Amino acid sequence: MPGKIIGMALVFFQTFFPFIPFVLVAGTNVAIFGIKVGFLVNYVMSCLGAIASFYFARYYGHAWVEKKLERFPLVQQFSLRMERRGFLFVFLGRLIPVLPSSAINFAAGLTRMKFRHFLLGTLLGKLPIVFLESMIAHDLFHFHKYKGRLLLLLGIFVALIIIGNGVKKALSAKTK
Repeated sequence: MPGKIIGMALVFFQTFFPFIPFVLVAGTNVAIFGIKVGFLVNYVMSCLGAIASFYFARYYGHAWVEKKLERFPLVQQFSLRMERRGFLFVFLGRLIPVLPSSAINFAAGLTRMKFRHFLLGTLLGKLPIVFLESMIAHDLFHFHKYKGRLLLLLGIFVALIIIGNGVKKALSAKTK
């Protein structure tokens, strides 16, 4: 029981402090809970952590969050766009792993984005990426049985990162 609570808490707090790669935390929960429940735990706790960090940024941590975001000039540009097209930018930011999830949460919390847009972008954008990372973690644990699928999933993940870097470069070029 304590292992399950720790696994759930790790996902929640990883949203605030991404010092451990999400795929490792997701893998821990998949190992503890199994693939179906592990994915649900990863998804729900990740979304709850995103909501908590959004509200933290919005109501309590402006100075702290702004200081953290100074390290990510792209996030500052991204947050200006978020105010105008919140749902789309949160959704794409979640779907294409370019920016740390915590940076998206905090940047959105600092804007005047409607919470509804943040929530929908988060719920829809996190679903496929959390599923992908949970499956990668599962298949790593069961490498001999799922090595073909693991290679496919890793290929999809690498493709998303390449697409994300292309989007990142395009956004950076537009602001120069």
